[in-house]
Amino acid sequence: MPLLEIRDLTKHFFHFSALSTVSLGVEPGELLGIIGPNGSGKTTLFNCVTGVLRPSGGQVRFKGEDITGLSADAVYRRGIARTFQLIQIFPEMTVLENMLMAAQERKGTLLGRLLRREEAEETDRATGLLEYLGIASVKEDRASNLSYGQQKLLDFGMALMPEPEVILLDEPLAGVNPTMINNLVGHILALNAQGYTFVIIEHNMEVVMSLCRRIVVLSQGERIAEGTPAEVADNPLVLDAYFGR
Repeated sequence: MPLLEIRDLTKHFFHFSALSTVSLGVEPGELLGIIGPNGSGKTTLFNCVTGVLRPSGGQVRFKGEDITGLSADAVYRRGIARTFQLIQIFPEMTVLENMLMAAQERKGTLLGRLLRREEAEETDRATGLLEYLGIASVKEDRASNLSYGQQKLLDFGMALMPEPEVILLDEPLAGVNPTMINNLVGHILALNAQGYTFVIIEHNMEVVMSLCRRIVVLSQGERIAEGTPAEVADNPLVLDAYFGR
């Protein structure tokens, strides 16, 4: 049984169909890529899965449970974390405080976390993740003072902080330099090897083709192809929709 299953997911905005009966499954430990031209419905798909948007139709199932239409915080607490195209951090808080905020959102309110005396444990986890990502040296700095690449790493770390079972990454490599791309790709591969499940939206075709073992292609809100990188690259529908052939 897939860990995450999307069945005939549909999303309408007035008379415009952003998603039309999209179906796919994500297996435990998988590293799945989702590609497609701008406006193909990729981020809308993530938004419907994570409760940012309510689907117009279809179903989202996680570990066999129907989570369709649940609020974003309810989905997050069940074990699905994500990043956004536009970095979602708390700019006036320190890097460490951002990490702790990400943890509390899954475990409950800040007051409840403090009463359970879990702060020391969570601080240790946050510090360990920051060291792993190479930004522990700036943990007491305001997040707004970080470089764009460091903010991307912080955003990624915040998604990891609550120990999610599925992590959805929305263009994690956009706008970062080649060194940072290699850094992030290395972390994703290492974590996937440890059993983390990832679904990645990415426009960097060279990276996504080398990173993911299976790729789903969307175009105009519909799933038009699925397969290995080699199968997708040779698919005439993909060449026409994505590469303009």
